[in-house]
Amino acid sequence: MLNRYWPTALALLAAVVLGWYLLYTELLMREMRRDALVHSSIYVEILQGLSDPRPGAADQTLLTLIDEVQDLGIPIIVTDADGVPAFSTNLPFQADPNNPADQGRIYEYMQELERLNPPMEEPGIGTVYVGDPPLIRRLRWIPWLQVGALACLLAAAAIMVRHNQRVERERIWATMARESAHQMATPLSSLTGWVEILRLPPEEREEMASLPAVTAEMESDLERLEKVSRRFEWIGRPVRWEAVDVRAVLRTLERYVRVRMPQLAQNVELIVEVEEGLPAVRGNPVLLEWAVENLVKNALDALAGAGGTIRVTASLQSERRVALEIADTGPGVSPAVRTSLFEPGVTTKKGGWGVGLSLSRRIVEDVHRGRLSLVPTEKGATFLVELPTVEDSA
Repeated sequence: MLNRYWPTALALLAAVVLGWYLLYTELLMREMRRDALVHSSIYVEILQGLSDPRPGAADQTLLTLIDEVQDLGIPIIVTDADGVPAFSTNLPFQADPNNPADQGRIYEYMQELERLNPPMEEPGIGTVYVGDPPLIRRLRWIPWLQVGALACLLAAAAIMVRHNQRVERERIWATMARESAHQMATPLSSLTGWVEILRLPPEEREEMASLPAVTAEMESDLERLEKVSRRFEWIGRPVRWEAVDVRAVLRTLERYVRVRMPQLAQNVELIVEVEEGLPAVRGNPVLLEWAVENLVKNALDALAGAGGTIRVTASLQSERRVALEIADTGPGVSPAVRTSLFEPGVTTKKGGWGVGLSLSRRIVEDVHRGRLSLVPTEKGATFLVELPTVEDSA
């Protein structure tokens, strides 16, 4: 239950961190504007004091400037000619320069200010130690805030990616389990029917099918179950490479589909055309047949109830690539799912699981280093499988 809310919680955390950073930056900008106004005011006070001929105007201007400097929050310590603190303002602690008990603490802070900024020797006044204004101290936190915000966002992104990967794996496992059940359902149901026929009295059984015919069909279903088990055995394991005869793969698939076409889809014509002298491709015949079978079954589902034609062609696309085309005359693929058609869970069929096409692409591209794509057509759907030949894969 908690895993479900992780992405939302991390997204909110990232939004809070980013919002806080923006607010902090806005506050710094406001303080910079305020300091700019104070500096302008100091400049105006100096000009007014210099131009005021009244007696005592200079002293009044000096007092005003001291107040405005104090408003800036800059720590200042002024010592006399003997180095004894005579004046201080904006210290981070309460201290009286005239109190001997506080002078030790003031001396320590003077050394700290000296490390920050070189002291200024003013003849007739003494030495002036100046610290950094509050704005500078706050600006020093900006890089750390940026690093912290970036670290939080990266951590949130990493956790969300791991969460999505875990969800994706769980979805793939669920769809693979459904696909395995779907793959085994046909031969198992066929075996169940043959067993029921064998249980009939010999007279009734002979009317339906001869014993050798029943045995041959049961052997065919058992071979199919063995093939299905070998298919799933290769998932997640290193593939055993070999030279694959595309013609043999397509003819085996054709025999399997033709026997079951009356149950899968009626009024459908299957045409398989293989170019003569087609070179072998490097891959796994069991997995390659599985990938093409999924594409043919997808075409059968598209033509179910309406009928039509499925054309499977194999030809030499170039000197080092073999092209397989699986085209049907069905309604085609909706534009809404064209870009995500090969993603797990995406399906246009009612009650579909969305695993067949994604599995075919994984087999073609990850295992056989080929390419599976949907070819734009005006009518129906055409899938193109491009496979490198043995010479190209060497």
